[in-house]
Amino acid sequence: MTLLTERAPRQRVRRPRHPLRAEAVRGFAPWAGAAMALTLGVALAVGSERWQGGWAETREHVHTAAIILGVPLALAAGCWQGGRERRRGTGELLATAVRGRTAVLLGSALPVALWLVAGYAVATALALLATWYCAMGGVPRWGTPLADAAVLACAALSGQVVGRLVAWRLTAPLLAAAGYVVVGVAGHDRRGSVRYLSPFAETSSTSVPVWWQPWAMVAWTGGLAAAAVLAHTARRRAVALLPLVAAAAAGTLLVQTGEGLWRTDPLARRQVCDTSTTPQICVNARYGNLLPQVTEALSGLTDRLEGVENLPVRFEDRPGRPGPDEVELPMITPIGWSVVRGRLTDPGEYAWSAGMTLQGRGDCDEVAPRVSAVDDAVEYHLAPSPLRRHFDEQDARGDAARRAALGERLAARERLASMGDAERRAWLSAYFATRGECGRSGVPSL
Repeated sequence: MTLLTERAPRQRVRRPRHPLRAEAVRGFAPWAGAAMALTLGVALAVGSERWQGGWAETREHVHTAAIILGVPLALAAGCWQGGRERRRGTGELLATAVRGRTAVLLGSALPVALWLVAGYAVATALALLATWYCAMGGVPRWGTPLADAAVLACAALSGQVVGRLVAWRLTAPLLAAAGYVVVGVAGHDRRGSVRYLSPFAETSSTSVPVWWQPWAMVAWTGGLAAAAVLAHTARRRAVALLPLVAAAAAGTLLVQTGEGLWRTDPLARRQVCDTSTTPQICVNARYGNLLPQVTEALSGLTDRLEGVENLPVRFEDRPGRPGPDEVELPMITPIGWSVVRGRLTDPGEYAWSAGMTLQGRGDCDEVAPRVSAVDDAVEYHLAPSPLRRHFDEQDARGDAARRAALGERLAARERLASMGDAERRAWLSAYFATRGECGRSGVPSL
């Protein structure tokens, strides 16, 4: 007789989920990340015309928003999370847990820190995408965004320690306010060396940090955060000295280097030029994609100057004063005025500004009335201001002196317009030979 034994079905053993998973997918951490993304997104969207289209401007505005608004938010979020067990009354229960105090703190703090970094990453990605489709030239740089992400994580860890130490519900908003003041004041202090230790330091859009500056800033802030965590949770408090020494070394390096932490962007020293025009038109390489628009805007002016002598060789667009045979191109920066989202806002006004720079009398304290009338005629011929008719109508309704000056200007415009092409080119050649002269001697009359 054979006994048949029925095999029991195998039961699938479910592995216990990691404690971080529950913290990461539920509770306060996802809301903190959403708040970070929303805060930075709104702050960037409000002034988008001032950065959209320029990689350097986008980087600076994202960096400013992340440090001025993101760091206080990260401090408050970490502080609120740190006081959670005390608010729930489970602090004594956690004290009996098998895991050490450091592991317990990190298990609560890391999900918040990671969600805050994720929110920052979303806002940064959207800003870069908004610039990409209308970028005027240049390339994005990643050192500063990565360092900012690390700074936000360190702020969340530091806030977690404060929340565990201070038993007060208003600690989180007060810590955020204190962080806002400290970061802002330290970053704007141009007289002391403290600003080199602040994650936020005012620089121009033509400046970029040296390659190691973001890493030194991460070591400085990360060392302080790690020292605070270990001093609060480690059994041997002396272990906190190790990250504190690293932070001190990084801070000393930042302070000693000072202004050497930033350098002029090599791309800002280069130009892209259209050599088919007279004068040639050069645009800073950071905005090289804008050259066709600038050339088109100045096409009427350059066509009227064809064959004219004594002109500058080119319109230049580099930091510093133009060379002896150059004239400065009307300003493209700061973005948000003459250029918005990769487009010239008023090509006519831009051409008028270029024509005014050709006259070279911007440094004159006073110009003779006859020279002023001649300059007005040349300006009207090359690229009149879109507001010229409005100004003429105002002068026509003014007193006798203004009406007389208007009559002289109108007569000079008429005489220049009535010349033949060859005669006008010869006269303009003589006129531009006197560029920069403030007196009446030498300037040809009309």
